[in-house]
Amino acid sequence: MIELHSTPTPNGQKVMIMLEECGLEWTHVDVSIRLGQQFTPEFLKLSPNNKIPAIIDKDGPGGGDYTMMESGAILIYLAHKTGKFLPEDERARFDCLQWLIFQMGHIGPMFGQAHHFNNYAKEKIPYAMDRYNNEQARLYQVLENRLGDSKWIGCDEYSIADMASYPWVKGWENYGVDEAAHPNFMRWIGAMEARPAVQRNNEMAAEIRERMAKDAEGKEEINIFDTKANKDMLAKATGG
Repeated sequence: MIELHSTPTPNGQKVMIMLEECGLEWTHVDVSIRLGQQFTPEFLKLSPNNKIPAIIDKDGPGGGDYTMMESGAILIYLAHKTGKFLPEDERARFDCLQWLIFQMGHIGPMFGQAHHFNNYAKEKIPYAMDRYNNEQARLYQVLENRLGDSKWIGCDEYSIADMASYPWVKGWENYGVDEAAHPNFMRWIGAMEARPAVQRNNEMAAEIRERMAKDAEGKEEINIFDTKANKDMLAKATGG
């Protein structure tokens, strides 16, 4: 049994897709970042960086509980655990890991910044919006180019590199992506959304968000974008 302590952000959904693809028995433990539950002592034992997702594998290496944080590391761990979605061929494996890290180092951070400055920043700052929107568009072009050379993002096999990228880029319609100019990307997104595990993820993500929204009704929320407040909450939670 895998416990996924998370909320269905793109990083949380990466792991949901992998768990569904692998057919592992798992359960979702809701962690409301808007209620500050990422700063509870229980969660900080799983993820000292106070970020979702984190897992508890009840049958970890050597037996017993094993905890992990960081979505990319969790994907690699589950691939090793199950022998699935990380190629055995050495070149293909390293190709896959390169593109997994590309998502973690570029798509996630840059898309996240674009989303923040477009939708949540108190001030509309043209420089910041242009910077991250242009970088987001560049990264869609990187994927378009890659998918012209490879059937899937990591290699010619479906892999954790695809699972990692999909939740971040599936909102392409909202980001001004021109279908005609991105035929390789559109082929790939269609192939992803034809997969039953991806379909289940999208359904579950909506259900979990609705459940968590109901649970948050009437409760005080924190400002998750206030980095000073986040620093202070972590210090308070850990006695710093």
